[in-house]
Amino acid sequence: MSYAIIGFGKIGQALAQAFARKNIDVIVASRRPPEALAPQARAIGPTVVAKSLQEAVGAADTIILAIPFGEHRAVAKALPNWEGKTIIDATNVFGVPPGELDNLPSSAFAAKAFPGAKFVKGFNHLIAATLATDPVVEGGHRVVFLSSDNADAVAPVAALARQLGFAPIELGKFDEGGALVHARGRVWGQLIFQDLLKKEQ
Repeated sequence: MSYAIIGFGKIGQALAQAFARKNIDVIVASRRPPEALAPQARAIGPTVVAKSLQEAVGAADTIILAIPFGEHRAVAKALPNWEGKTIIDATNVFGVPPGELDNLPSSAFAAKAFPGAKFVKGFNHLIAATLATDPVVEGGHRVVFLSSDNADAVAPVAALARQLGFAPIELGKFDEGGALVHARGRVWGQLIFQDLLKKEQ
């Protein structure tokens, strides 16, 4: 599998650190030129490589959106078709009236812009400072919540989460358990900002 993180702000850099800790190669990109990202990418580790947005989404099988929610359409234009790609939506939308999202969970709404992609909500409920730290703590693993309307999309993302040291918990579809990690209007999902640990059995 090959991975890219789109967005290189606090969340994107925190996720890049998680990959670097496990020596997993990852491409980082944003709408800024790769030369602007390269110094920080190199500072995080040799497995983190900055490329253009076009190169990143073309090369990676699994793409993490670590951008402001409103930028998802701009990223979606980078490819005409997203067949064969898995997108992990780490965005949060708050304060947007549900009607502007067609009364859908934000991930279901964003997925419409990426034809052919498998869309998984994940890594969105932790603040960047927490996400940047080692998820192995106090004899347990920091939890990440995953949800998707594609039943077969979650298992590979859960495997990646475990590889990064997290404990994945599957919540079901976006509008079922996934509602717990989606903001709606001016209400945060109940699990957003919850820093939970899963102890070793």
